Amino acid sequence: MYNADILIKNGIVLTMDTDNRVIETGSVAIKGDSIIHIGDSLKKFKSNTVIDAAGGIILPGLINGHTHAAMTLLRGLADDLPLMEWLNNYIFPTESRFNPDFVYTGTLLACAEMIMSGTTSFCDMYLFEGDAARAAKAAGMRCLLGEVLYDFDSPNYGPVENGLKYTESLIEKWKGDPLVSIAVEPHAPYTCSPHLLSAANELAQEKNVPMIMHLAETENELLEIKKKYGKGILEHLSSLDILGPNLIADHCVHLDGKDLDLLSEKGVRIIHNPESNMKLASGIAPVPDMLHRGIKVGLGTDGCASNNDLDLFSEMDSAAKLHKVDRMDTTVLNALSVLRMATIEGAKALGIDSITGSLEKGKKADIIILDINKPHLVPMYNPYSHIVYSARGSDVSHTIINGKVVMSDRKLLVMDVDEVMAKSRSRSREIIGFLLS
Repeated sequence: MYNADILIKNGIVLTMDTDNRVIETGSVAIKGDSIIHIGDSLKKFKSNTVIDAAGGIILPGLINGHTHAAMTLLRGLADDLPLMEWLNNYIFPTESRFNPDFVYTGTLLACAEMIMSGTTSFCDMYLFEGDAARAAKAAGMRCLLGEVLYDFDSPNYGPVENGLKYTESLIEKWKGDPLVSIAVEPHAPYTCSPHLLSAANELAQEKNVPMIMHLAETENELLEIKKKYGKGILEHLSSLDILGPNLIADHCVHLDGKDLDLLSEKGVRIIHNPESNMKLASGIAPVPDMLHRGIKVGLGTDGCASNNDLDLFSEMDSAAKLHKVDRMDTTVLNALSVLRMATIEGAKALGIDSITGSLEKGKKADIIILDINKPHLVPMYNPYSHIVYSARGSDVSHTIINGKVVMSDRKLLVMDVDEVMAKSRSRSREIIGFLLS
């Protein structure tokens, strides 16, 4: 008999491994932070903590490949406006008044929302990311995050020359942490000079961490780069020697076949954000063409100011349907492919697939349980299509991250969510004050 810390029994196990192995009546045993057994029996194991999945679906925690967590505080602030009016009249003026407490509170609120909708890992880009890291750590979430860098002063670190120093300090502070990892994150080619982009890339290479940035999100971005540098956007980045397997590019909406060939050749990884791209009328990223070329593609929600939620279940549904109607092909981005984008392929895109993204012996125990005993989930013929087309984040009953139960039977165990929501409402009143002042 072997001791385990947590046993999960009586569920349909979707491993999301290389073979997409499914165990119809399966169980998972957890010891410490890791999975020690996956199978159809727990006869050899004992534990004081046993979770009965009650016939539900046991699967890897979802991975939000791109967001701005603290923008939960800006949810619904200024919807249905032209992009530049939205940014210049509402978002940028508000963000200029943010401070560490705003980001800590907003990130805690985001972590609560993500945990309660089945996300166990997220990748973040925002201001005061040291405080975002503290919030994620307090919530017990796995994250890859970095301070946004650009050519104008930041409300956090001030002049641009301090940005890389701040990023380097984050890398050193969180080195070796089991949950928090740091990336170098210049905002985008149109907001960062060639010097800043090169310096950011050098720091990322030196510290062996990813570099992450927005890329080709809008047509105006491409026109601006062409006007400034006389080059296409990928030609510009290629001339700076930035394209490579260390780069994670968010959005990648306005790229053609030649561009995608180059990204594939260079091993660049991509995060797709369909709902944000739709809401901001940015366009439709050519994801089927990316996948055809073998590019690693994950799924992200973007921030709550342009989505307006962090629910990856609805994001999967949108991703699958958007590309079907775009290509007029019902077979494009099938349910299994989209679920893999939100799990193991998302982990590959972020470079964390050796520890999470699938249920395999030895991997970290990042696991969710989906309660399928609900009218909108009955009957079930195919668990993959059920998850992508029928399930909601609110159907997640349990969330486990790094071997710790952070939500049990819909009860959040890692924070006082009522207190976090109260603080968030208070911050929203301050935001209204900013805009009226």
